[in-house]
Amino acid sequence: MLIFTEPSEVFAKREDPAEAPACWYASTSYMGAIAPAGIMVNGDGQHPPHTATTVRVRNGKREVQDASYADLKEQLGGYVVIKVAGLDAALDWAAKSPSAEYGSAEVHPVLPPPAC
Repeated sequence: MLIFTEPSEVFAKREDPAEAPACWYASTSYMGAIAPAGIMVNGDGQHPPHTATTVRVRNGKREVQDASYADLKEQLGGYVVIKVAGLDAALDWAAKSPSAEYGSAEVHPVLPPPAC
């Protein structure tokens, strides 16, 4: 799984009518390269952190907080699950992402479903 993060100021460009087209073009072009390569399993972009709701259970009591709990300098921009031959191939695809240039692209192995 590739997880993309973006600095807050870059993430905010998604909402700016003057800057959004260029911002979305880079991501759309990247995803447009992954899909025809036949490696995409699934993926989603993320709404801004202020739209999130955080849930914790402490001492048996549910605590709900509006927005993302962490005060982050980078925001989760989205993720894509890809199926490639190994880590080197995943790193190659991560390096091609727009987020790698101004934020980060993390590579995480995905656990297989448990055998029942």
